[in-house]
Amino acid sequence: MTSDASLTTPLLSATSPHLILDIPNSQTPQSNHHVNPFAFLGADHEFEVPESSTIDPFRNHTPRIEGLYEWLKIVICLPIALARLLLFGICLVVGYLATIFALHGWNDRKNPMPKWRCRVLWITRISARFILFSFGYHWIKRRGKPAPRETAPIVVSNHVSYVEPIFFFYELFPTIVASESHDSMPFVGTIIRAMQVIYVDRFSQSSRKNAVNEIKRKASSDQFPRVLLFPEGTTTNGRVLISFQLGAFIPGYPIQPVIVRYPHVHFDQSWGHISLPKLMFRMFTQFHNFMEVEYLPQVLPHKNRKENAVHFAQRTGRAIARGLDVVQTSHSYGDLMLLTKALEFKQEKPSKYMVEMAWVESSLHLRNLEAVDFLDVFLSMNPDPSGHVEFHDFLRVLRLKPCGLSDKIFGFIDTQKIGKITFKQFLLGSAHILKQPFFQHACELAFSVCDRDGKNYILKQELRDSITLAIPNLNEEEVQGLFTLFDMDNDGRISKDDFLTCLQKNPLLIAVFSPRLLHRDLSMGENRLVEEVA
Repeated sequence: MTSDASLTTPLLSATSPHLILDIPNSQTPQSNHHVNPFAFLGADHEFEVPESSTIDPFRNHTPRIEGLYEWLKIVICLPIALARLLLFGICLVVGYLATIFALHGWNDRKNPMPKWRCRVLWITRISARFILFSFGYHWIKRRGKPAPRETAPIVVSNHVSYVEPIFFFYELFPTIVASESHDSMPFVGTIIRAMQVIYVDRFSQSSRKNAVNEIKRKASSDQFPRVLLFPEGTTTNGRVLISFQLGAFIPGYPIQPVIVRYPHVHFDQSWGHISLPKLMFRMFTQFHNFMEVEYLPQVLPHKNRKENAVHFAQRTGRAIARGLDVVQTSHSYGDLMLLTKALEFKQEKPSKYMVEMAWVESSLHLRNLEAVDFLDVFLSMNPDPSGHVEFHDFLRVLRLKPCGLSDKIFGFIDTQKIGKITFKQFLLGSAHILKQPFFQHACELAFSVCDRDGKNYILKQELRDSITLAIPNLNEEEVQGLFTLFDMDNDGRISKDDFLTCLQKNPLLIAVFSPRLLHRDLSMGENRLVEEVA
């Protein structure tokens, strides 16, 4: 085993575990197309890129008013819409005032609401039913019955529109789990506080943990209302069921699934990409909107053996999918974030950028926000209308020049070997490198190698010297481009934070430093290079 003092960094202890880094012998002829530029990390050359789904679970199928019938119906219903709007406004104000009265002076939000306050809130619940009436839900077809609270303390439902929370508020008056952002909504924020809402920040691990503890606490006591969750975490078009978040299933209590359908011919009532005012207008201008609610048999946790939350969620998901007669996909709220970002960038086919984030998160442990950051980078590569990026645009954004290493990096991502890459390939390839166990150690070692005199920052000439083995004959403009990419705070030097942050956002660039890390210890008489890193 060889070692070099120049590769030592104070961050990596001599007593820490060892990583064996391999690169093929340089005397072995290979095509650049098949050489793995990330072998030194222990990364496999092939990474799994599942076939992209053609399903868009968030697409509203009637986003525009089309057809003579629809236009005539809207014109005829305009006077009715004005009356409905007036009814909606009156009911909202009445419900809001009743809620303010019920909550006045009540500061003990951790304990169950006193009975008299709950009775006052019946005014708000009746107002909610009239609000549904104003939206055209004159009658609502029900099948089955809610199970007693003591036998099914948690209710879960598919989520298609903003209508379901209003319905369940009237029907069950449950405690709901909602995003913290809902608290600041006019009128609505006050009303959901009356439901002793459990707030959660989906991007905060501590917030999610606290929410699960609150679900368990409130579900365990008959003094609280039953707990209602929409485990999909967002609205869909109702034609598929997306992956479930686990908050409802971690406590391990019996669950009653509920399915909600909106049968329609001309007007899809799902939220989709439609703005709230437009969706409300369409509802106001329909003769009648159909809604069906079905209470399914309870799903009980296994008593004879331990069952984790994932399996419990899967069994419940299958029950709801069977009831709806739809498939369940691995899409999640993360896919909606990607879709929204693609829409912001005015991509012709924004659904191409969904990657079934539930699968990505479970297999690669990549968070939603990390995926959105990778999409930012990919969209800056100017994808074509089909969502593909070509080699020259890939190099332009990563500030690389055409050379052998650039070809290898692109070839690593281009799993189909067609000279173009999709976002899914870029995301999974980047995540495959980012989540290598020793990626962080390699980044820290690369910084220490570039920072020759230990001053804790890198100057432009030092960066040039460090990458010249990987990318020879760089001109001043090319060096400046890479330096600017790494100099995240634009202060004229690359700090360690700059360096590590840049590689977190662009993990493929770690390959640029591999020859500098390895070349001193390359033994031409051996087939493999062995290097102690960490």
